This record gives sequence, C-alpha cells and structure tokens, in this order.
Amino acid sequence: MSTTSRERALQALAGAFTKNALQPVMIDVSEVTSYADYILILSGRSIRQVEAISEAIEAQMKQEGIDPIGAEGSRGGQWMLLDYGDVVVHVFYHPIREYYDLEGLWADAPRVQLEVPPELQTVPAYGYSAG
Repeated sequence: MSTTSRERALQALAGAFTKNALQPVMIDVSEVTSYADYILILSGRSIRQVEAISEAIEAQMKQEGIDPIGAEGSRGGQWMLLDYGDVVVHVFYHPIREYYDLEGLWADAPRVQLEVPPELQTVPAYGYSAG
C-alpha cells in the first residue's frame, strides 16, 4: 500500500517526536512549489539533539520502506535537511531556526494543524547548548 505525501510527513514527525523535537511546523507547499508537497520544520535544544532527531526520522522512514533522496548537514551541524521528494524535513538547532526563519519564507502557504504534546510546543528561554 502506498502512502500519501501527507502521511509520509506525519511519519517523519512521529520519528521526530521520539527524540522530543520542538515546535514542529508542517507547511503545505503543494500549491506554491513543484519540488515538494510538504515542508516539515523542527527544532532541537542542542546540536546533539538535532542529530538525534534527524537519525530518528531516518530510522522511522526506513522502517516504513522510505529512503531519503538526499540529506544535507553533518554531525556537529546546526541544520539538517532530509529530502524525501514530496516531503522535505528541516531540523534546526533552535537559535539557527529563528535566524533563517523558513516559516516566514513560506508565510503564504497553509499550515497543517498538528497534534503536539504541550511540552514540545515551546522552546524554553534557557537550556540552549551548542554541544
């Protein structure tokens, strides 16, 4: 059974939640771009957490039989990109996410309502760690 791009984006989100990804935003870009249907943006509190979130997403997707077309970023990076074709996932160290403001670039595209545990909805003003 094949899955829809929305289902694939939600599968990636499920993997991210296993590592406590923060402030997820899923943007429906299907009507405004030809390269993807959804962009999923997530944050981590540290570079290590960014790596862990990315690895958890890859593991979740692999379990579903879905391999990335490409991946950018590396260990120690502050921004990881996972390209699944119709779903593109950005995992940021939160201060870097705020700097690049991808949500602002896609301000005209609709957001998908997500069920997010309360503890993952906001980023505390403390607790950032580059390590």
